Amino acid sequence: DYPLDLNHNDTFLQATTFLPEDFTYFPNHTCPERLPSMKGPIDVNMSEITMEDIHQFFSRDPSIKLGGHWKPSDCVPRWKVAILIPFRNRYEHLPVLFRHLIPMLQRQRLQFAFYVVEQAGAQPFNRAMLFNVGFREAMKDLDWDCLIFHDVDHIPENDRNYYGCGQMPRHFAAKLDKYMYLLPYNEFFGGVSGLTVEQFQKINGFPNAFWGWGGEDDDLWNRVQYAGYSVTRPEGDTGKYKSIPHHHRGEVQYALLRKSKERQALDGLNNLNYFPNVTYDALYKNITVNLTPELALVTEY
Repeated sequence: DYPLDLNHNDTFLQATTFLPEDFTYFPNHTCPERLPSMKGPIDVNMSEITMEDIHQFFSRDPSIKLGGHWKPSDCVPRWKVAILIPFRNRYEHLPVLFRHLIPMLQRQRLQFAFYVVEQAGAQPFNRAMLFNVGFREAMKDLDWDCLIFHDVDHIPENDRNYYGCGQMPRHFAAKLDKYMYLLPYNEFFGGVSGLTVEQFQKINGFPNAFWGWGGEDDDLWNRVQYAGYSVTRPEGDTGKYKSIPHHHRGEVQYALLRKSKERQALDGLNNLNYFPNVTYDALYKNITVNLTPELALVTEY
C-alpha cells in the first residue's frame, strides 16, 4: 500500500529477470541463463580446507565424473565450459576454489570440467602459456565451446555471475576485494575471463612471451581489441570476487606490450610446443608441463 523505495524497487526489478521457483525443466530443452537456483550473493567461506575433505564432500554426488566433469540431467546445457586454472605450489587454494565453484556451476546448469595446468621446472611462472597448454589439452577431451581462464585465488561472491560465454569476450572478475571492489583501470582483464573457442582461436590465444607476473592479461585485452571484439562485464555487484592473499610482485612488461600488435600473429597458439604429463584427480585433470622460452620461439618482427 506504499510505494517501494528506490533500492527495493531496483532489487525487485533485478529479481524478476530470473525464473520463478516453480519453473519446469525439460531434458530436451536448452537450460536457461537465469535460473531460480541462482540466488545472488554466495556465503563465501575462505577458511582453509584439505583436498581430502573436498573429495569426501563431493564424492556424495555421483553425477560428478572423473576430472570434475558434470552436466545437468534436467535440461540441455547452454554451454560446454572448460575451466582452465594455471597453477604452481598453491595447494591450499585449490580446495577453497572448488568448494565454491562446483556448486555454483551446477546451479547455473552448465556442462563443465576443470583443467589444472601446473608449471614444473625453475623458470618464472608463465600464466599465459599455461592457459594455451590447457586449451590444447582440454580440446582433446571434448568439443568445448566456452573457455574460462580462472586464477586459483579468485572466489566468486555471486552465483548470478553466469560462467557461459557470449558474442564478445567476458571479464568476470570486475570487482575484486583487494582493489576495494573497483576496476583498477578500464583495460583490466585479469583474474577470471571467458572467451568462446572461436574467439580464442581468432586472437591466437594468449602470448607465450610473458615470463613472471604481470602484463599478459593486458596483452590479451589488446589482442581482443585488434580482433574487433569488445569486452563485456557483469552488471552491478554480480562481478564481485574475494581474492585469497598471497605474495608475488607484478612487473608489467611494457616493452612486450608495446609490440602487442606485431606479435599477435607470431606468438600464441601457433608457436606453442610442450610435453605434458597428464594425470586425473576426481575433481580435475592435471596437466604438468616444464615450460622454457625455447618451446615458444618467435620469429623476428
